[in-house]
Order: sequence, then structure tokens, then C-alpha cells
Amino acid sequence: MTTITEEQHRLLLLCALRHEGETLDWKLLARVAQRPGGLDELYRGRVAERSKAAAKAEALLGAALGSFQDEKERVAAELEAAERAGARLTTVLDDDYPANLRLIPDLPPFLWVRGRLEERDARSVAVVGTREVSQDGRRRAARMARGLVDREVVITSGLARGVDTSAHTATLDAGGRTVAVVGTGIAAPMYPAENRRLAERIVAEGGAVVSQFWPTAGPARWTFPRRNVTMSGFTQGTVVIEASRTSGAKMQARIASEHGKRVFLLRSLVDVQPWAAKMLEEGRAAVVDELDDVLEGLAGAERMRRAGEQRQQLALAIL
Repeated sequence: MTTITEEQHRLLLLCALRHEGETLDWKLLARVAQRPGGLDELYRGRVAERSKAAAKAEALLGAALGSFQDEKERVAAELEAAERAGARLTTVLDDDYPANLRLIPDLPPFLWVRGRLEERDARSVAVVGTREVSQDGRRRAARMARGLVDREVVITSGLARGVDTSAHTATLDAGGRTVAVVGTGIAAPMYPAENRRLAERIVAEGGAVVSQFWPTAGPARWTFPRRNVTMSGFTQGTVVIEASRTSGAKMQARIASEHGKRVFLLRSLVDVQPWAAKMLEEGRAAVVDELDDVLEGLAGAERMRRAGEQRQQLALAIL
């Protein structure tokens, strides 16, 4: 079975905790557990936040903390599945947890990773868009990815068909690093199945496939929006290539704006999509006419690491 630390195991048990159909809010767990002493406080039934979610969590912890027998069996099964998939675990308790993710309030408590995470992932941009992409959209996605790779930017996307596939593939073809944030468990069948070989290529060529869900979790309507939240948090900004008003890429643009991340919309998108034009008019996004429009203002990986540490210290200071 995959070797994990006692602290990691304790966190996973809390994530698996269930009482009368209720579970703990994972976002709350992640925020609290990453603070010094936060995990111990949770095991005492105390949540170092003042919110409705915290009050609900304290009530659930008070009722459910005990032997964890069912939870131990669940965690053991998930660890076995992750090992079979060749994945390893990182959590908010660990130094290699992505620096950019620590800057958002709705961070996941753990990630399962095939391949490896690197410090340079902090200088990353998400390139996203519709699954039903046009040929022009494919070319624009590939050109954007290649240009960013030339400037030592890590390309992140969601391993979906369409724009995501073009961005990942162009990055690999250019010798760059790409990270795929997926909407299923790391040990579940690949979704979409057609991108299984692409996922293997990403891992083989030094990139990473990342999941925030239990390893055996299959696709569901709610998992892909959650994936978009994490992809926004993982990066410094999001570039939308082509997306309709119902696209998940539009959702990610909104989420990135709420996170305080940079949102970049191609001129060709703004010209045809009212939602994109509105984001631009409201000052929640920037239009992209050339590559430098995206590169301007991107921070180095070390700066983002320090920002993540400062966020943790600030959170502790205001308790």
C-alpha cells in the first residue's frame, strides 16, 4: 500500500467521516488543517473559524468522532487504488502542496498526482475552452501554448476534448511542461477515454495529472465545476480561447476573477460572445491581442511560494 504519514492519514479520515448522511466541508477542512495545530484542533472537535460552516462542522465532529472503523476501511481501499494507478498523495499539510492553491479559500485538502509536482508550477497559466472547438480555436490554443512555453510558463488545462487537448498536445510537442487537472478520481477510467494516451504522454514526458477527488471517484456533474475551481487556484491566470455562455471555460473565467486571478480573453472571443464582452467592460478580464498581454504581470515561482506562506501566517494571526 502507498506509504503516507500519520498526519496525512488523519486528514484523510476526516475527509471520509460520515454521520447520518452528513460529511465535513472539505474546503473548511483544508483551510483549518493547514494552520499550525489545526489538525489537532479538529480532532478535539474544534474548528478555528467563525462561520455557519464551522458551527455545522463542530456539531458533526462532536457526534461522529470515534473509532473511524468505516472511514479506515474507505481510506485503505482508496490508497490501494491510488497505488495501482501509480499515484502519490500530497495534502495541505505538506511542503510540496501547490503554492498558488494556498491563496484561495476553496482549496482542496488533498491531491493525488501521477507524475510529479514542481516548484515552477507556480508560474503557470490555464489555457481552456470549449470541447466543441473550431479549427481556428484549435490553432489559437496551440499557438498560445507554444508561445507561453517559449517564455517558461507551465501550461495547465483539464484534459477534456477540444481546446484542452490542443493546449496539452502543443505544449508537449514544444518540449514544455503541462499539468492536467482532471474531473475524476486518479484511479478511475479516463474521462474522456480518448485522452487516455494523452494522459500517459503527459506523465511520461515530465508533466503531471492531478485529481482532488477520491481515487475511485467517477465523473459526475458536480466534479467538473469543482475541478475548474482547483485549476483556477493552481494557476496565476486563465486564458479562455473559445467558449459559449454555457461552457465550463466561462465558469472558470468567473471563478478566476473571484479568486483575484488574472483572466485573459482572446479578442476573437470578445468579438462574438456577449458574456466575454461584459467581463471586459466590467474590468474583470483583459483582452488578449498578443502574447505579451498574458505574460505581463506574471510572477516567478519563488514569489508565489512566499505569498502562499504569508497567507497561512495571516490566517493564523487573525484567529
